[in-house]
Amino acid sequence: MEEIIKVGMADIKVCKAPDALTTLGLGSCVGICLWDSSLKIGGLAHIMLPDSRKLKNNSNIYKFADTGIDELIRLLSLQGAVRSRLRAKIVGGAQMFAFQSQSEAMRIGKNNVEAVRKKLREECIPIMAEDTGGDRGRTVIFYPENGDLLIRTIDHPEVII
Repeated sequence: MEEIIKVGMADIKVCKAPDALTTLGLGSCVGICLWDSSLKIGGLAHIMLPDSRKLKNNSNIYKFADTGIDELIRLLSLQGAVRSRLRAKIVGGAQMFAFQSQSEAMRIGKNNVEAVRKKLREECIPIMAEDTGGDRGRTVIFYPENGDLLIRTIDHPEVII
């Protein structure tokens, strides 16, 4: 019997098939799914901010794209995943609120997505699919069995990437 494991905000979990991972309320946050398809091991990070070096209170390494992805890779490796086989799917990074300011600092969703893409490039982990940007929140379920990422959005049909 499969278990669907909940990943909270600023949290990371890993699992093996047939279990799956879910996170709710990806607005400006980004969900990063990594998996090793040969071993059917996957992980999901729910990051909130792009860069741990820009804040003094950065003790929760799961909260940031840079440190969160490092930790997700480490946790998957501990479960036997082979780094060179890791593949990624990313979701989220919406602009949830309309701001009059054109300040880049207020574009948290966009900045999160860019930081995630940059970090995955640095780690040589290809992004196989993504559903990012826009102005809507998303809930996801990730299945390491086959790498499917189910995306649910209010007033939109479910999508699998």
